[in-house]
Amino acid sequence: MSRQGSIKGYGRCIMKRRDTERGIALVTVIMLLMIMTIVGIMSITVTGVGNRMAWFGRTGESGSSAAEACVHTAVKIIQQTIDEGSLPAAFLDNANPAGPVPQSNSATLQSEIIGASDNNSDSSGSAPNTLTTVDNFTVRGDIDRLYAVPKAGGSLQFAGAHEGMAGGAAAGGVDIYYRIDCTGTNAATSTTSRITAVYACSATGETCQKKI
Repeated sequence: MSRQGSIKGYGRCIMKRRDTERGIALVTVIMLLMIMTIVGIMSITVTGVGNRMAWFGRTGESGSSAAEACVHTAVKIIQQTIDEGSLPAAFLDNANPAGPVPQSNSATLQSEIIGASDNNSDSSGSAPNTLTTVDNFTVRGDIDRLYAVPKAGGSLQFAGAHEGMAGGAAAGGVDIYYRIDCTGTNAATSTTSRITAVYACSATGETCQKKI
């Protein structure tokens, strides 16, 4: 073989090697791009899920806070109604400023608190005793008188026609148990939070005490 032929063959060999190296480099770059794309998509997905979870967490906390506020309001309504012997007008929604109790439901609520209607079948969903809006949550509350028991060391005396209003308070009176059920709903986010608690209240001027 002539020298010129050898040079041409060597040149073709070098060209093939360069083509092979370019092909390998191209495949490597494509694989790296694919890996980077996958990693990027996963990062965006994880970030999105994290933000969504954080948002749900904040929304849930807001709902719980709204329902908890409803419970505290219900306790005030119960205690002041017991102390005054009737539902204070300041709690009605036609008062100025408006209160949390729908005026149309005030007679029923008063009957429930003073004991004329124990374990009433109404509920926060169908006929709420309280209705408020807190942080974009519509909060509905239900108050049910459960039963009364003698206070420790006290005499069991009841006043008038309703056993719920304790007479003989100076002698100890009774503890009256109430169930408070509050549900907060945010229609825009389809989020609902519910809190149910049981409080014992008395006619001695003491603050209602949470039992459950």
